[in-house]
Amino acid sequence: MLCYRCFYSSPNYSLIPSPTISNKNKNLLFKTFPFLSSQKPNFTSSLYCSHPLSQIMDLDNEKDQESRSLFDFLSQKAYTPPSWASLLNPIPSHIFSLGHLPTPIHKWNLPNLPTNTEVYLKRDDLSGMQLSGNKVRKLEFLMADAVAQGADCIITIGGIQSNHCRATAVAAKYLNLDCYVILRTSKVVVDKNPGLTGNLLVERLVGASVQLISKEEYAQIGSVNLTNDLKEKLVKEGRKPYVIPVGGSNSLGTWGYIEAIREIEQQVQATTGRIKFDDIVVACGSGGTIAGLSLGSWLGTLKAKVHAFAVCDDPDYFYNFVQELIDGLKAGVDSHDIVNIQNAKGLGYAINTPEELKFVKEIATATGVVLDPVYSGKAAYGMMKDMAENPKNWEGRKVLFIHTGGLLGLFDKVDQMSSLVENWGRMEVQESVPRKDGIGKMF
Repeated sequence: MLCYRCFYSSPNYSLIPSPTISNKNKNLLFKTFPFLSSQKPNFTSSLYCSHPLSQIMDLDNEKDQESRSLFDFLSQKAYTPPSWASLLNPIPSHIFSLGHLPTPIHKWNLPNLPTNTEVYLKRDDLSGMQLSGNKVRKLEFLMADAVAQGADCIITIGGIQSNHCRATAVAAKYLNLDCYVILRTSKVVVDKNPGLTGNLLVERLVGASVQLISKEEYAQIGSVNLTNDLKEKLVKEGRKPYVIPVGGSNSLGTWGYIEAIREIEQQVQATTGRIKFDDIVVACGSGGTIAGLSLGSWLGTLKAKVHAFAVCDDPDYFYNFVQELIDGLKAGVDSHDIVNIQNAKGLGYAINTPEELKFVKEIATATGVVLDPVYSGKAAYGMMKDMAENPKNWEGRKVLFIHTGGLLGLFDKVDQMSSLVENWGRMEVQESVPRKDGIGKMF
């Protein structure tokens, strides 16, 4: 028998001789540790740990599995960092279980890779919470802090199709908190109904209060002043607001991807040495994700080189911002030493060239993986471009690409992409096919 916590999140268990594990539980292990499925190990041991009996899960007891899974989701738990991150400060005291973790890793059969280069995909687009992608990992820590401070509502800010704002709106409602989202948009439509496209639909469905601001006003006032202004108004009304910055990217939110590195380490360990990643590639939009990944990889056992493709601002801005985040954790390291940041914003944030959108379509057709156009689409485009221009830098390396989600952002690009997906037509049925009224039931 195995403690539920250890089975799902800790590599520190021991194997002891016992009867063979059932086929049902082999499948459960394969699902939790995807790499094992191709390895097909001989299970002649059971998993054991020394935690109290109250935490023990009998793997053959289906009711026990279901009940513990039921009450683990949306629960608040005390947080213990990875041992290699124990010297960071401050360390969060609690975490909310908001995501469907661990997210799987699989090989990504991209075309035209450099010689002997292998690319794997970390599917954080499957992290749950209404397709919240990488945002859910940060929100697990930020929402725990909001609840600890007695907040009754959340304020956050972003672009009109902000994945983060939508994820925050959902997370807030999960925890019975109101949510206010300040969304940046064009001055031409700032006084008009923003509609129900993509992320806006989800935000409005879950009852978030949508506050529109023009890009020009945003540039003059800034995100901090805007959120503080709304906070002051709500405090005067007797509310207790908690402000989450753009993208959830502050030193506390950084812990989301420090913890993700621990998850990746465990998945790598499950391959028993078959896989070791040389590089991690990810999009960079607000900085928190790359701060956590790069710091975690540097501190932990992974030691993979982190490549960030910036989809807004510029590399210098993000080197400085990441430095602020890791200084906030007293990490004592230079951001330039732990992450390589390249420019991938193209025409600008959330603005795509025809070539970028064509790339998203071609990757979906070739591999079945749908990338969003704002973040992972631009990052993958940048990675493939760099591989084509500098193949020697990538040859023979094992690369882990982090898919950060954002699928709903595609709905804002429907008009631009319509010419790329004209693979449809009316079906022509042969005359020889029998016809009879009523034979086809339409349920």
